[in-house]
Amino acid sequence: MIDHVALNWDDVVVATYRIEQSFRYVYPGPIFDLAHRLVVLPRLVHADQRRLSRSLSISPHGRTRSADDAFGNEVVTFTSARIDAGFEIAVEATVLRSRASGPHEVGAELLEHARYREGTALTAPDARLRDAASALRSRARTTRDLAEAIVDFVHREIAYAKGVTDVATTAAEAFALKRGVCQDFAHVALSIARACGLSARYVSGHLLGEGATHAWIEFILPGPGGEAIALSYDPTYGVATSLQYVVVAVGRDYADVAPTSGVYTAPYAGTLEASTHVHVREVGYA
Repeated sequence: MIDHVALNWDDVVVATYRIEQSFRYVYPGPIFDLAHRLVVLPRLVHADQRRLSRSLSISPHGRTRSADDAFGNEVVTFTSARIDAGFEIAVEATVLRSRASGPHEVGAELLEHARYREGTALTAPDARLRDAASALRSRARTTRDLAEAIVDFVHREIAYAKGVTDVATTAAEAFALKRGVCQDFAHVALSIARACGLSARYVSGHLLGEGATHAWIEFILPGPGGEAIALSYDPTYGVATSLQYVVVAVGRDYADVAPTSGVYTAPYAGTLEASTHVHVREVGYA
């Protein structure tokens, strides 16, 4: 493994990463009719990123099914009639990223696609978010200027704080609190972007050194030749993303790409222990 902190990332043009994740659910007794959904395997292809290998194992064994969702993410569904005390999930994947020589082109239909332009339950704007959108839109000369202004605004307006929000917190609630974690930054940025009339999507994945899943956004904007391009920004840190980010999935908001979620029948709740490790395996320089 390579120490990513010691690398001069400005000179790196290609990098290979190894992702290792584990999830352990424990229950005080048996649970029944488990249906669990996993969005943890990196996309096969995303911009300059390529998935080289993947594996997912669940113990005890049950029935698993893998299929792509409407956004092109690989979703694994795990079902079991009965689990006695808990279950464990182990994920491994290898991905390759290279410094792109051109923009990330996407289908032109995404510019007007309702799924990325309309608010969702988690991103619907309130009056304060609409006011912020109006002010930012009035000062921007181009759509790219507007996108970057939104990212900078959200980064400055919200303080990073754990434990004050959860996965059900809306963009309006996080903006009122002025605090949150990465998914809150992403939701607020998406809410403002869509209120400005831009097409934008939620991205889940990994950032080197985080030790947990991370979230950021992509704006879908008109390209110079009439095509559509995706521009990737991290509002938590107020920067354009780099080779140190690994994409797992894209969607309208967190609910579309929650890494692990599910339902079961039992009169009690369980506990979850999770760990994430992303290692740099190999790099190439210009």
